[in-house]
Amino acid sequence: MAEQKKLFIKTYGCQMNVYDSSRMAEAMGADGYVLTEDQGEADMVLLNTCHIREKAAEKLYSDLGRLKPFKAEKPDLKIAVAGCVAQAEGEEIVNRMPLVDLVVGPQSYHHLPAMARGEGPRVLTEFPAEDKFDHLPKRATRRAPTAFLTVQEGCDKFCAFCVVPYTRGAEVSRPVERILSEARDLVERGVREITLLGQNVNGWHGVGADGQEWHFGRLIRAVAEIDGLDRIRYTTSHPNDMTDDLIEAHGHEPKLMPYLHLPVQSGSDRVLKAMNRKHTAAEYLRLIERIRAARPDIMLTSDFIAGFPGETDQDHRDTLKLIEDVGYGTAFSFKYSPRPGTPAAGREEVPGDVADARLQELQALLSRQQKAAQESMVGRRLGVLFEKPGRLDGQLVGKSDYLHSVFVEAPDAKVGDLVQVEITHSAPNSLAGRLI
Repeated sequence: MAEQKKLFIKTYGCQMNVYDSSRMAEAMGADGYVLTEDQGEADMVLLNTCHIREKAAEKLYSDLGRLKPFKAEKPDLKIAVAGCVAQAEGEEIVNRMPLVDLVVGPQSYHHLPAMARGEGPRVLTEFPAEDKFDHLPKRATRRAPTAFLTVQEGCDKFCAFCVVPYTRGAEVSRPVERILSEARDLVERGVREITLLGQNVNGWHGVGADGQEWHFGRLIRAVAEIDGLDRIRYTTSHPNDMTDDLIEAHGHEPKLMPYLHLPVQSGSDRVLKAMNRKHTAAEYLRLIERIRAARPDIMLTSDFIAGFPGETDQDHRDTLKLIEDVGYGTAFSFKYSPRPGTPAAGREEVPGDVADARLQELQALLSRQQKAAQESMVGRRLGVLFEKPGRLDGQLVGKSDYLHSVFVEAPDAKVGDLVQVEITHSAPNSLAGRLI
């Protein structure tokens, strides 16, 4: 047998990119590649990029610069760039870095094996009409108890700060039966928890086998009917697509975990309008009330941008007030940084030191809320799905119902077990407990 070629993948950014990397690995696996964690022994290096964070392109070029010695020592080494920076930069990547062999956008990565064989273009960043999922191989055998499953891609919201509509394209929902078929296949391969993914996942809609149009809550209920699946999560959502059937699913479907990431970005109506969010702070708060009425124990998380162009001290105080009113389990917060091509990119920015101070104040409040939320878990009994061994002998680590990492001394348990744990201790970013 011919010696297998080795593929090294570096994944930047979101869960969608983690999913995409796994699918690209499977596609390349059908062409004889096996994954390696040692970049030095790779026959192909794939950088799967994200354009959400600040200076994403610069980070890519920096990483490519570090690959020059590897390429010099191993001229046959293939270097590929995928993901959202690939989509945004396109030909500019190979113009600036001739060592790059392939550039493929997130909607075209099913062509990667042919491109690697020299049977396709060097750069492919189109939004093809065909469904890439039709051309990908069946999911590989897996032993991990959790998995991501993409159900929706792209976004039509066009928030003023966001590059996603330009790098991922318009909203597209995968068909019901293909989602359910992939979910069943994952469960047959040992998966017990599935996270449904989309740039605007709760905007998913499709036609079911009954001929009726389904919305996201109906899809969750259908996935929950799969025998052997114990847990369902989803991310990321937009407040304007939290429909009645989805809120109802949180109240009635026990497999849907009591955890919701619902980005709001700001608590100021003036800033929300400038961001093109199409909702007000009051509407967001009323939505939170409805969600908590359906599922009182739900943990909420969110995203916040500090120092958005035009933000005043009063706008910042409005955001702090909203955070206090909601009470988050955790949240992601960032200082505004412009993304080329987005509507906000040309606007006058808040001075850097002011934005820094506001971000620090936001993060201090959110950290206090996270600490309180974690400490409230001490003494409670939670479900924990073990995902990997811990650092200590006999220790396992898993995720709670609320997505906290939980360390448990469990020498007789194994990865993949879903157990009841009494939480005994709260650390800054994790919990510890004992088996019940």
